Amino acid sequence: MYIFVELWKFMKVRKKFWLLPILLVMALLGGLVVFAKGSALAPFIYTIF
Repeated sequence: MYIFVELWKFMKVRKKFWLLPILLVMALLGGLVVFAKGSALAPFIYTIF
């Protein structure tokens, strides 16, 4: 959890709040790929990308 605290401090000090939506979308897509890897939905999700 320390890395998230450091990331938040960096964004706060440097006024880089535009990074937050990018990081959230990347985390959601990564979670989707990990979730779909072992499921029956994998062929349908991989066709999106």
